[in-house]
Amino acid sequence: MEFTIIEPGRIEYNMPVTDDLLATPNAAHGGSLAALLDATVGVGALSAVCSDNMVVSTIEMKTTFFGPAMKGDELVAHSFLMRKGKRIIFMEATVHNQRNELVAKASATLNTYPMEKAGYGA
Repeated sequence: MEFTIIEPGRIEYNMPVTDDLLATPNAAHGGSLAALLDATVGVGALSAVCSDNMVVSTIEMKTTFFGPAMKGDELVAHSFLMRKGKRIIFMEATVHNQRNELVAKASATLNTYPMEKAGYGA
């Protein structure tokens, strides 16, 4: 998986569906899509608060699957910052395949806290 920061709160993740992600001979396991979505909302939220020396953790995430991700698909996930509070961030993310078909979507709530509390910095 590779990501690009578009702007704070907006990132793009790319993930090919490879053999190690399959639940059946042809289709990706839903957990691999959920992990992609969690990474997408997490890095998106982190990009919105890292300049304040904060990090994030996911509190909850709702995932909806619209169709299968098939072996060989090139998936693209995008994050969207919905609302940023002092301690809580609301994010959404989508996953599309190379045909621009919506495969999955997530909405998530994340907690922000000082990077020192997570073990970074002094």
